[in-house]
Amino acid sequence: MQRTLNGEKLAFDDFGTGPAVVLIHGFPLNRQMWAPQVEPLVDAGFRVILPDLRGFGDSAGDANGSMDRYADDIIVLLDYLGVDRAVIGGMSMGGYVLLNLLERYYERLSAALFIVTRAAADDDTGRAKRDNLIAAVQRGNAQLVAATFAGLVFAPQTAQRHPQLPVKVRSWMDAISADGLIAALRAMRDRRDSVAMLPDYHLPALVISASDDQAMPLEHYQTLCHDLPHAECALLADAGHMVNLEQPEAFNRTLLAFLQRYGG
Repeated sequence: MQRTLNGEKLAFDDFGTGPAVVLIHGFPLNRQMWAPQVEPLVDAGFRVILPDLRGFGDSAGDANGSMDRYADDIIVLLDYLGVDRAVIGGMSMGGYVLLNLLERYYERLSAALFIVTRAAADDDTGRAKRDNLIAAVQRGNAQLVAATFAGLVFAPQTAQRHPQLPVKVRSWMDAISADGLIAALRAMRDRRDSVAMLPDYHLPALVISASDDQAMPLEHYQTLCHDLPHAECALLADAGHMVNLEQPEAFNRTLLAFLQRYGG
């Protein structure tokens, strides 16, 4: 469904009843990436809320992006849905939104899910890469973004075992507007470093990484596991950055085991 929230037309799905679990997609993706998680979570008694960040999927948006803005949208959505507190998870860029929520809206979270993401900000090299992609999109070459990320998000063996997955995910990437790409690249480039704040977050946390993730070095998983006071950590085998799609059964088992302890 789509509603005008926080000054923009934002799309989201709202499935099931029970304690709320919000899952925030990564870049350059949309809420469809969570399809394998919906039925198992709903069947287990959870309410599953899946937003499209502004400028992605079915949500509208301009080229002015910031993590504050994305996080504010999540809070406005929770207010609209009557949810006081939720387990909130973020995959990759969605994890950067999660960190912003922890910094600014800590009381709205009952637990946190860090999925193939990191707390560190971009270094100079990373910011330069964002700027180069922004310039390419502004020149009309938005496909460079999809081409860049499509080659990084799956484990090498996934294309052979599940050839439909890369095709589907690439179609999501190709559908994102130029403004949505520019806004997100700017937001990621300019986000705050959150490493020093991790010890202050005393709520239950699940950290999931993947053995063959080509997009997120393992050191970031290790930092989250070490610095979050109440982290439970899972390194899932035979998967890459799209771990929830590549190994949905192992991912769902890990997620549900955590939620059944801390999600209520």
